Amino acid sequence: MTANGTPPGAGEGAPLAVAALDAVSVRRYTTGQIILDDVTWTVRAGEHWALLGANGAGKTTVLRLIGALTHPTTGTVEVLSHRLGRVDMRELRAHIGLVSSAQKVPQDATAHTVVLTGHTGTVQPLWRSYDSEVRERAHALLAELEIKELAERPYGVCSGGQRARVLVARALMADPSLLLLDEPFNALDLPSREDLIDAMHRLAVTRTGLATITVTHHLEELSPAIGHVLLLKEGRVLTSGPVADVLTGDRMTECFGRPIEVSRHEGRWLARSGRG
Repeated sequence: MTANGTPPGAGEGAPLAVAALDAVSVRRYTTGQIILDDVTWTVRAGEHWALLGANGAGKTTVLRLIGALTHPTTGTVEVLSHRLGRVDMRELRAHIGLVSSAQKVPQDATAHTVVLTGHTGTVQPLWRSYDSEVRERAHALLAELEIKELAERPYGVCSGGQRARVLVARALMADPSLLLLDEPFNALDLPSREDLIDAMHRLAVTRTGLATITVTHHLEELSPAIGHVLLLKEGRVLTSGPVADVLTGDRMTECFGRPIEVSRHEGRWLARSGRG
C-alpha cells in the first residue's frame, strides 16, 4: 500500500514505483527500541521528495532501507522493483545513487578519479575497470555539474560546495533511477549551498525520469524541484504528499513540537521558529 492507501502500481498510467515501503517497522535487536513504526510510503519515477523530521525521527533508517543497506524487521521494502530479502543487496546498490557528506573519499584523488569510482562503487579506483568511454562519461558528468575545471584538482583541496557536486557526479556514474541525498548541504556556506541547489534543480529538469529523496534539516535547502514531502515524527509517518499541502505552519509545528512559521517565495521555502 502507498502512503495514500493505494497499491504501489495503482492508478491509470501511474509512473513506476522506484521505492515502496509497506507497513515497515524497524526495531533495535539489542534493546527492542522501535526506530520505525508501520511506515508506508511510495516514491515514483520522476518524483522529487524531501524527507523531514527532528533528530531521531528515523530519517536515516528510511534512507538506509531504500538504499538497500539494511532490512526491515517487519513489512516489505521494494526498491527498483526488487524486494529486499529476495535480491542481492550489493547488486541492487549498484543501481542506486547515494550522496552523503559522510562518504569516505581519498583526499588526494582528483575530482575525475572520485567520479570514476562511482562506476565501480568503490572507495579506491579500480583502474582496469575504466575504459575510455567510462573516463569520458566521468568528464561529461563533471561538465554537467558545471565543475569540469576541477577534473585534475585533488578532492581534498576542493571547497565544500565543489566536493558536494563531485559526489553528485560520482553518484550519477551508475545512471541511477533513484538518487538519495543524505544531508548533502552539511557544513556548506551560503554560495556553496545555492550552487548545489541550482545543480539539483537542473538535474530535475534535464533528467525527467530520475527520482530523488533529499534528507535535510532546513527548508531553505530544498530545490524548487521538490514536489513532495514526507514528515516523520518518532518513527511514524506524520503526513506525506504534495509539498504545498505538507509544508504548512501547523504541520511543521506538530512535527517539530514548537511553533513554526512557513513561507514560500519564488519556489523556495523558509521556516522560522519561536518558542511556545
